[in-house]
Amino acid sequence: MKVLIIGAGTGGLALAHLLKQAGVCIAVYERDLAPNADTGGYRVGISPAGSRALKACIPGKLYDLYVATCARSPRYFNMLTEQLGEVLSFDVDDADPNALDGEKNVVRKTLRRVLLRGLEDDVFFGKALQGYTSNADGSVTACFQDGSLATGDVLVGADGTSSTVCKQRLPDARLEDTGIVSLGGKIPMSAETKALLSDKMFKGMSLIMAPMGFGAIIHSLEFADSRRDPGFAARWPDFVEALDEDSIGWGIWGARQNCPRDPSGLNGEQLRELGLELARDWHPHLRALILMTEPSTIYDVKVRTSVPLTPWTSSNVTLLGDAVHTMTPGRGAGANTALRDAALLGRMLVEANQGRKPLVEAIHAYEIEMLRYSTEAVQESKKQMDANDLAHRPIVGTVQLAFMRSMMRIVNAIPALKRRAFRQMMRVRGEN
Repeated sequence: MKVLIIGAGTGGLALAHLLKQAGVCIAVYERDLAPNADTGGYRVGISPAGSRALKACIPGKLYDLYVATCARSPRYFNMLTEQLGEVLSFDVDDADPNALDGEKNVVRKTLRRVLLRGLEDDVFFGKALQGYTSNADGSVTACFQDGSLATGDVLVGADGTSSTVCKQRLPDARLEDTGIVSLGGKIPMSAETKALLSDKMFKGMSLIMAPMGFGAIIHSLEFADSRRDPGFAARWPDFVEALDEDSIGWGIWGARQNCPRDPSGLNGEQLRELGLELARDWHPHLRALILMTEPSTIYDVKVRTSVPLTPWTSSNVTLLGDAVHTMTPGRGAGANTALRDAALLGRMLVEANQGRKPLVEAIHAYEIEMLRYSTEAVQESKKQMDANDLAHRPIVGTVQLAFMRSMMRIVNAIPALKRRAFRQMMRVRGEN
């Protein structure tokens, strides 16, 4: 069997590793011109479920490199007011020292570099897909914009939101605007910027619940342990310089109707001004973080979500990750669900390659299960970021925010309730 994978993102590369280890012939085609084209350097959170799926896909030594290139794991999960008042805070070490086994913060471009290791001869860059054709002999041919062709037994669309494969395979699939706008950036860590964060904020992940449905996230990324570890340099000398600089990242989101202007199309300086305007009544330290951020690192994100699909007739062309189930960042589930897809689809294709299951039947089994869990993830993620939510309305939103804060403070004050809430949070992260 030969499998053509369109897209060298997290899910596509994880799938490629799983298949290659099982002796399946693979070829990955990526529209970026070079491996380091993704220069954003921004964080992606990998949950325990995501790490387990990744571990099932890639060689053990490569998984060790992935773990070594991650930032330190968060010790605290904090819920704060816009004035940085604590509403709820989980101390992970005290609650369960092993609860975050597998919970990782990693820089997206570094993760891609890790996953490209061992696939140097299997990934082809500068290959933007134009479309594909299904052949009379049951094979499928990918047609690229440069005029080149590639033929295989299976084609997997792992080419992200606005997937070319999805547009042809599932023409009725569509994305919808959530009405949420978002912007964010990162700032180098220094004594001055570190002083803007409390100890819990610095060592953890902090979500801010502000009036009118506005929210924010603050996280710090530290790679100092790996950078100082002589064992890291001895084992992976070519990755020492790949470790990202320590930084503090921030993001703000809210309903478009409550923003003075839409961030789409604004340059970095204008985005910084918008961030300061949105946070004008927030704690001075939050405003200082935004003010000190280099405009070139500030970006806006279009918060869109897939409209859940009903099952379709399976074939030897299938999809994974954002190509078939784009979701908001509200639950941090996008990359983790893509990894889950890769592990499941990989297992099914290996069974087909070994003659234990007919090919289309194997792909059908994958698609039915993938639709089940991804639909739930899309719907849950949208609940966290939907401009139609009452939280974004002036009066009822104020009442709702006050109620939520009160309930969280009660949980924060009662150890038994706090332990139960923490277990529930980690159960969700552990499942997906």
